[in-house]
Amino acid sequence: MEKFKAAMLLAGVGDSLSSKNFSWEICSSGLKIQEALKQMGGLDNLVLSVDKWPVSDNTIMHMATAEALVSDYWSLEDLYRNMVKQYIDAIDKLQGRRQDPATIKGCSHLKPDNYLLAWHTPFNEKGSGYGAATKAMCIGMRYWKPESLETLIEVSIECGRMTHNHPTGFLGSLCTALFASYAIQQKPLVQWGRDMLKVIPMAEEYCKKTIRHMAEYQEHWFYFEAKWQFYLEEREIAEDNENKPTFPDKYDADERDKTYRKWSSEGRGGRRGHDAPMIAYDALLGAAGDWKELCNRAVFHGGESSATGSIAGCLFGLLYGMNAVPKGLHQDLELKERLEYLGDKLHQISTKEK
Repeated sequence: MEKFKAAMLLAGVGDSLSSKNFSWEICSSGLKIQEALKQMGGLDNLVLSVDKWPVSDNTIMHMATAEALVSDYWSLEDLYRNMVKQYIDAIDKLQGRRQDPATIKGCSHLKPDNYLLAWHTPFNEKGSGYGAATKAMCIGMRYWKPESLETLIEVSIECGRMTHNHPTGFLGSLCTALFASYAIQQKPLVQWGRDMLKVIPMAEEYCKKTIRHMAEYQEHWFYFEAKWQFYLEEREIAEDNENKPTFPDKYDADERDKTYRKWSSEGRGGRRGHDAPMIAYDALLGAAGDWKELCNRAVFHGGESSATGSIAGCLFGLLYGMNAVPKGLHQDLELKERLEYLGDKLHQISTKEK
């Protein structure tokens, strides 16, 4: 249970810490951010207060997904209707915060009063962003057992395409949900990327079964897979017998920024549904359980750091809990009590369920 609470909480910490009320998120240099952090006394001396370090839309939307997952639903369609209501409510809570335009646009197409089609949104050529990935980790916490894989696939895809109806977007939500389930199953970290790629054909089958936008999907489908295959080969962990990632000899803040830009599709690391989980995963592989090193790699970089920080924080919590995290980073975190409650509730429901 403690790791479930840690996961929800550290997703918020990673989001809040990387954004610094949006001022760090618009900085294109990880080195500059890390120098600014040093001048503030380093990670150990920060206190994330609500006024100076608010959470962003990533945390609000992740909580909205979790609220639906812990509600009393009697079918998956009923769950999706609950999700739609939660997302519409969440948009109201985002006033005054920085917002992801794709999420706002996606939510504008949701139909809470239409019983049958509430969650059916149109295909979106620009729906490939990170916002689907950052709100889906809790789906893997709810359906983490291997025998729940088909449900995890369906729920993460439907959740993703409510707001990001584009394969690069909703495959991002499948990816982060899968990674959360792998963390709880204690699957070796080095296998996660390979195992995720083995699930993609099942996701394609599910999309074909729902007969929605398949022509548009197929035009864009292979980009996500190709980018991940390229990444796994770069780290030399693409084959089942390869169990140690290879990092460059020089991999400092500047080199990481260059690498993240290379993985991205528009020169801003973490901007899309493929590279936000990729950077978070790469940081977990490189940090080897060290919270500060995880932050250097996933939180303090020049790119869409609130997305990568949120995903990496959640997965770190599921793997390692809270012990290594300085108290100042979570004791006054905005929405702390509700995040812990949702983690607790997800644990209760997911472990009881047969």
